[in-house]
Amino acid sequence: MMNSTSEAAFETAIEAVLLNDGYEKLASGAFDPERAIFPDEALRFIRETQGKTWDKLEALHGVETGERIVQALCKWLDTHGVLTTLRHGFKCFGKTLRIAFFRPAHGLNPELEACYRANRLGITRQLFFSSKNKKSLDVVLSVNGIPVVTLELKNPLSGQTAANAIHQYRYDRDQREPIFLFTKRSLVHFAVDTDEAHMTTRLAGTSTHFLPFNQGWDGGAGNPPDKHGRNYKTAYLWEEVLQRDSLLDLLARFLHLHIEEKVTEDGQKIRKETMIFPRYHQLQAVRQMVAAAGSEGAGHNYLVEHSAGSGKSNTIGWLAHRLSSLHNELDERIFDSVVVITDRVVLDRQLQDTIYQFDHRQGVVQKIDEDSRQLAEALESAVPIIITTLQKFPFVSGQLLKLAEERGGGNSHLPQRNYAVIIDEAHSSQSGETATELKGVLGGAELVRKAREAAQEDGEVELERLFRAMAKRGRQPNMSFFAFTATPKHKTLAIFGRGGEPFHRYTMRQAIEEGFIEDVLKHYLSYKTYYKLLKKADDDPNVERKQAARALARFMRLHPHNIGQKTEVMVEHFQQHTRHKIGGQAKAMVVTGSRLEAVRYKLEFDRYIHEKGYPIKSLVAFSGTVADDKMPDKNYTEVEMNNGLKEKDLPETFAKSDYRVLLVAEKYQTGFDQPLLHTMYVDKRLAGIQAVQTLSRLNRTHPLKDDTFVLDFVNDPDEIQEAFRQYYDGSIMGEEVDPDRLYEVKAELDGAGIYQQDEVDAFAHIFFAPKRRQSPADHKTMNALLDLAVARFVGLQNREEEAAELWRGKVQAFRNLYSFLSQVIPYQDSDLEKLFTYLRHLALKLPRHKAGPGYQFDEDVELGYYRLQKISEGSITLAEGHAKPLDGPREVGTGMVRENAIALSRLIDIINERFGSDLTEADQLFFDQIAEAASQNESLRKAAAVNSLAKFQLVFRQVLESLFIERMELNEELFTDFISKPELQNVVSKWLGGQVYDRLGGFNAGTASPMT
Repeated sequence: MMNSTSEAAFETAIEAVLLNDGYEKLASGAFDPERAIFPDEALRFIRETQGKTWDKLEALHGVETGERIVQALCKWLDTHGVLTTLRHGFKCFGKTLRIAFFRPAHGLNPELEACYRANRLGITRQLFFSSKNKKSLDVVLSVNGIPVVTLELKNPLSGQTAANAIHQYRYDRDQREPIFLFTKRSLVHFAVDTDEAHMTTRLAGTSTHFLPFNQGWDGGAGNPPDKHGRNYKTAYLWEEVLQRDSLLDLLARFLHLHIEEKVTEDGQKIRKETMIFPRYHQLQAVRQMVAAAGSEGAGHNYLVEHSAGSGKSNTIGWLAHRLSSLHNELDERIFDSVVVITDRVVLDRQLQDTIYQFDHRQGVVQKIDEDSRQLAEALESAVPIIITTLQKFPFVSGQLLKLAEERGGGNSHLPQRNYAVIIDEAHSSQSGETATELKGVLGGAELVRKAREAAQEDGEVELERLFRAMAKRGRQPNMSFFAFTATPKHKTLAIFGRGGEPFHRYTMRQAIEEGFIEDVLKHYLSYKTYYKLLKKADDDPNVERKQAARALARFMRLHPHNIGQKTEVMVEHFQQHTRHKIGGQAKAMVVTGSRLEAVRYKLEFDRYIHEKGYPIKSLVAFSGTVADDKMPDKNYTEVEMNNGLKEKDLPETFAKSDYRVLLVAEKYQTGFDQPLLHTMYVDKRLAGIQAVQTLSRLNRTHPLKDDTFVLDFVNDPDEIQEAFRQYYDGSIMGEEVDPDRLYEVKAELDGAGIYQQDEVDAFAHIFFAPKRRQSPADHKTMNALLDLAVARFVGLQNREEEAAELWRGKVQAFRNLYSFLSQVIPYQDSDLEKLFTYLRHLALKLPRHKAGPGYQFDEDVELGYYRLQKISEGSITLAEGHAKPLDGPREVGTGMVRENAIALSRLIDIINERFGSDLTEADQLFFDQIAEAASQNESLRKAAAVNSLAKFQLVFRQVLESLFIERMELNEELFTDFISKPELQNVVSKWLGGQVYDRLGGFNAGTASPMT
């Protein structure tokens, strides 16, 4: 009697499920270990499905036919690999034979469907795979006699786990055995116990690398327990993944050979081959999206929130291929073309290679690497998969018009078709005007027809283009968007999500726990700079506080002593610690706050490294040309500072062993994939998504990489923790934006009298007139209409500069809100579209507020004291606490508070920061006095009566600084801290604002948060 805790019982349970699903039981004795196939099974399948070809071969070879076919099959497997042979067949004496048939994309060919059903899937327990010894595999799955999957099973109740199965594959399975030969026979190997599953596609002895193949549980690694308590945690593997139709689908349209060619430093070309088997979350995401698109049809959105390290490129490739041939239950094709929006060259190459392996057809994928005309032609021709950048779409309409004219007439828009649009990185820029142009182009004839009808209904036939502009903002019934991102914003969740949730999620936490990415916060070291500035000028001029504060901060950041001290810390840390990591190959990135800082650091790095004689070479990355006021006759460029290295060659050059440090300014902080990057030195303020994306450059794994390191000179670890926490367990969308707020902002803009409605209407009638009617004089008229508003704005600016800046801020607020909300809510209000277009052009002509003097304090200020001190070291944990919801677009303007002139000597006292003081009772009394004074402020009283707390806080923040300055003598130390620490300003402003709002009886009172 079989012990219920034995591995045999585990095997029996798996076997029973697969036999019930259509597998057949194959005896180990039927296996030929030298050829590593079940020859009789292969021949039986060929004879049953290709009888006519068999008969022709039999007429030539008689009784030796079977042997000749087996010889040809094995030779083809050894030469071309098992995947190619399974998908495309093999040659035997000039005849093509198939060793598998895969399910067609539609049911229009009953003969192919019958061949697919004829596939013979086998399961063999305890397969003796070697002619040299008596070792056996627990379970082997085969397709028509070809072994494709092996499994080693362990039962924790008998004292062994999947880890023991992994050890068995590494130490007790010789990769030279025919059944294990890479690409030639079995394609994937699973190490499985009742709780977890792991897999590899290549056995390489002790170097064999296994990946987790688990569902994930509660946002992290592992598998959930069966909710009924009746099944194994890993039952999904054989009940779902290895199920008959699923396994055949994996072989047909998922597994592929990734080939990477590199040139070594000695000039040799090396070829690295990797068999790609989808990880569970990739397989689940693709299949769920394809199933939903198949049943829902076109016109729906799907947001995929997958962490960095999730294998997004492969997921997009599989999805694009599936969608390009997707049919519904009526065997109708759902999408005419799949458009992949990406800026990554690697994705284009990978897509083409992968899909060719599936189809063996050229022309399925076209990369748009020339111009918008090439894109227009590809769209007209309905190329199955088109890879392009978003920026080409605004020019496609013009190219379609030219193509129509070249043909002698016809429509200047695309015929009505359905599109699947895959967005490689769903940044907020892809929810703006350029994305609207994409929808306008792909909307085709139906969008034009609807716009024409709407224009006729409103009695404005001549403004059809206006109604077309409105129509293309919303969701289009012929387009489905599949948006991928690791760090969604509120906008992303609102536009592409469903009820504020992604369609599929793979969290940062799960990726870290499964070992697909490194935890970049595990080793985090913070430094703080203490310094004192001294006034050395004889006079004490009055200066504008904010502008002078910025100038003094710049003076400090660029001071040679500051640059020199931090350079010494970074270089010495790299030399003593980082250089030896990752087998002596580790690299570092220095994140600087400006292009000029990057230049200064590069010069100082090279000087210090040369002085010390360290074997370190650095590269720098920044855009454009940088002028340095210290060297008035010298300009710097990236190419010149990197000794002539072309910008496009920098990533490949940095990958070479002699280049170890990359200094960057606003470059390579997103999308840069370098597994040897181990350490990041941060001398730039980071927050929110930018912090996550920048530090995540370190998270790529490498076989020899066991940790990462961050040394931060600027940021508060608590703020970094909060930024990462928003995405650690998956993002949460905050409150939805009130659609009526758009009309409130419009009313505020209208009421200022800067523009007149008849001017807006006149501008729209010219701008949206049919292009064939527009003339050069129209441009002059539109400018003249805008100039009327500009003149009124200048008048207001001269009288009340603060009011003018507040109005400018409301212009931007209206544009942001309309651009976002019009994609979510079908306003269908032509007045809003007219005003949006008018303001978009007016904003370009509004003069900026009069800037105060620019300050250079090099001659007036000197550094009197400087100390760089380590203040914290350790791990920033994300497992505790809760993430804040992602905020939506706010109606925040660019309101300007008039600067108060103060003495330079007083400002220097303010800038000399004092850190580390704790709040006392005296500080609390000071806060109470500020709150009481604010409660007497008439403008705040009015603001509280008509605004929500969130809106009131914007007004309060502007008043708060003035109240602090008026009372700075009462608590000079707290005042200094408040002025110098943005994080303290945020906390104090929020807390005091809530207190004052309650005192004034704000209409949403009671929502204030206590200070924490």
